[in-house]
Order: sequence, then C-alpha cells, then structure tokens
Amino acid sequence: MGENQDRNDGSNPDLLSSVNNAKLSKFHYKTWMVTGLGFFTDAYDLFIIGVVTRLLVLSGWNSLTTLQQSLLDSTALLSAVIGALVFGRLLDKLGRKAIYGVELIILVIGALGSAFLTPVNGIYILIAWRFILGIGIGGDYATSSTIMAEYSNTQSRGKLIGMVFSMQSLGLLAGPLVSLGLIYSGMSLSLIWKLLLAFGAIPALIVVYYRRTLPETPRYAIRVKGDTAAAAKNWSKLTGIKASAVGDNEVVKQSWTEILRNRRFALTLLGTAGSWFLMDWALYGNSIMSHTMLGALVPSTVTGLHNLITTTTYSALIFGVAAFPGYWIATFTIDRIGRKTIQTIGFAAMAASFGILGVFHQLLSPTYVTDFLALYGLSYFFIEFGPNVTTFIYPPEVFPTKVRGFGSGASAAGGKIGAFVGTLLNVIIISSISESGLFVVLSGLSVLGLILTVALLPEPKRRDLEDSSGENMLLASGNGIAAHK
Repeated sequence: MGENQDRNDGSNPDLLSSVNNAKLSKFHYKTWMVTGLGFFTDAYDLFIIGVVTRLLVLSGWNSLTTLQQSLLDSTALLSAVIGALVFGRLLDKLGRKAIYGVELIILVIGALGSAFLTPVNGIYILIAWRFILGIGIGGDYATSSTIMAEYSNTQSRGKLIGMVFSMQSLGLLAGPLVSLGLIYSGMSLSLIWKLLLAFGAIPALIVVYYRRTLPETPRYAIRVKGDTAAAAKNWSKLTGIKASAVGDNEVVKQSWTEILRNRRFALTLLGTAGSWFLMDWALYGNSIMSHTMLGALVPSTVTGLHNLITTTTYSALIFGVAAFPGYWIATFTIDRIGRKTIQTIGFAAMAASFGILGVFHQLLSPTYVTDFLALYGLSYFFIEFGPNVTTFIYPPEVFPTKVRGFGSGASAAGGKIGAFVGTLLNVIIISSISESGLFVVLSGLSVLGLILTVALLPEPKRRDLEDSSGENMLLASGNGIAAHK
C-alpha cells in the first residue's frame, strides 16, 4: 500500500508503511477509548441542555424569553466554532502532543461552572459557562479525528475514526436516560438540572491524563517537524513495531496558507465544511428542539413535569431504536461501502423523510404518534447511517498532515455554524410557519447536502492516508525537503 519502499538496513519496514499496514491491536483500541470518551461527553453536554431548559422553569426559574431560550440552546454551538478553528490551527502549528487534552480541561471547567456557579435566574451567567464549554467541545472535534486518523491503518481507518465519533451515540442515549432516572428518583428539580450539567465533566476527567501523555504522532513528527528519529522511537514504544523512517524523510515545504489556496484543497474544504453545515443544521436544531416538536404529540391535558417525562421518553426511544444502530452500522460498514456512498444515501433518505413529515402535517398530532415516531426515527437512522458519521471521518482523510488539524477544525466549524444557525432559527421557524414548515426546510437542506457530496467530495476508502490526503501529490510536485534529523 505505502509508496516508499526504501530501507535503513534491509530488516525494518518504512515507518509510514508500517503505520498503514499495522494490524489492529490493543494500541488502536486504547487510542479509540482515549479519544472516544471525549465524544461521549461532547454529545451529552450539547444535547442535555434541551432537558435542562425545561427543568429550569419547572424548578422555580422565571420563564425564559424566546431570545434567552435560543441563546441558551445555541451558545455552546457558536463557541464550538471558535474552539474548532483555534485548536485546529494550534494542532498544526504546535503539534498534536502539545495541544491534546487541553480542550477537555476547558470543557470540564465549563461543565462544572454551569452546574455549580450559576445562581437561580442567572440565565446569562449560565450562557457564559456554556460558551466556555463549547470552546472545549469544538477543540475536541479538531483534535480527536486528526489524532485517530494519524494512528490508524489503511484497512480499518474509517472504522477507527467512526468508532470515535460513534461514542456520540452513547452520549445521546445517556442524556434522556439519566434525566429520567433522576426525575423518577424524586430528588429536587433544582438539584437535578445541576447534576445533569455536572455529569458531563466526569468522562472528560477520566481521559485528560492519557491525552496529555500521548506522544507525537509519527506523521506529524516526520512531515512537519522532520524528526524521523523521534517518530520511529514513539511508534516502537507505542506498538512494539520496529520501523525505519529513513525512506519517509521528506517534509512538506509549502506553507499552510499555500496548501489551502490550492484549488483541490479549497474545493474539498467547501465540500467537507458545507455538507457538515447542512447536516448539523438538520441534526442539532432537530435534536435540541426535539422536546418542543415531540411535545406536539402529547395530549394537551398532560402538562408540567409529566409532559417533560413523556417527551424525554420519546427522545430515548428514538435515540435508542433509530439513531444508535445507525451510528454503528455506518462505522462497521464504511470501509467496505465507502464514505461517499453512505453520505449520499443518508442525505437522500433525510430529504425524503423530512419532506413527508413536512407535507403531511397531520402526522404531527397525538392521533398519529406511531406514524410520526416511525418517520422521525427513520430520519435519525439515516442522519447517523449517513452524513453525521461521514462528515467527521472525511476531513482528516482528505487534507495533508501540515493542514490536517485546521482542515478538520474548519470543517467542524462549518458544522457547528450550521448547528448554531439551525438551533437559533428553528425556534423562529416553528413559531412562524409551524413544525411542518421546519421539516420542509430541513428537506431542502438535505438536498443541498446531497449535491455538495456528489460534486465535491472524493472517495478515500482503503487508500493510504498519504494518498487520499494529497500529501504524495504535494511531495511529487517538488514541494518536499529533506528532514533535518
């Protein structure tokens, strides 16, 4: 698979070929857990705010204005844009090792601050803590996908990156289940919302140490730093595999701005960030607003806490039956089916299911609960067995090492802008043209995502990372220089 075949002493394989051809091992799965627990936390923290918003009023807070609710629901998504861009650039500038884990420290501060340093009716203080939380979440999007991609082998790279992202499914499911457990426990609602926000810090705290001690990835050490000795040493220490970096001793000399101005990479970034923008508008606006939309299915006689319990139960049902399997089926088939195929199928199915829900508005009533949940669940399945998983996997595979962090971060930032816009505008759209009108809008966005996917994105399936990312192309065009050590 790897193209470099030079040898140092005739006995050890080239380092990058060794990374590409390595069999799945304990090292790969440990790296997955260290990166994946962060994504469990990201999903839990982002989506739990929908429940918390309802609990605040039920626990004695003043009613929130439409603007306050929109800001509370969406602020973490906006700050995630900042986190993704800043951490993505720092990842390329300072190195993976220097940055990894810092984003989770910021996330923990935001989660604990929002839980224990927010007074009653301190809505803008809570929004400020959610802003800090979002910076950490955005940073995790840039760092985790990049690091998992650079440690993955070619054969299973899609699965490994997908397994990191699919930990989001557990976070999605944990939110409503933990909420229901605390509500049924009978404890005070004013304590429950604090605990729901604080729980998001626990998984992050578990893996911060391991992230901070993970060594520099071989690809960054070689292609950016030119430190071939450290690359070989770290790879051997992590995996026990002896390899020589002598045949992989070129550093890409183009600057990161020159690379991103290249037409190929500029169009690719439009494809990755644009499709992620459209998908996240559909997913996050839909999910955070799910309690409002699912509330239309609850009889008007069911109010207050019982209404919240009912909508939370519906959410758990949809996440567990539809979304959860979608994540993992995509993850374990993506290296066979391909990223582009799964993303195309997903956007097409989303467009169809959202369109039906929009046109047949009568489905959104207590009379058609089963029919609505079936179609709504179908849309969730194909969001996961589709662009939600693939938009995360794509970026680290299609940008060279020197800009991989920024390419991944900028793509995630595009997604979080879509999530912010969707969460902010969906409240207004629902109040203006009803839930049915929102589904028509989401159907149109899905069609646009389908077009971007077909027109701009390549298929990285089972291609070495140096090939799918365009790095070999840069080196072959005379943009490489010998490593300095």
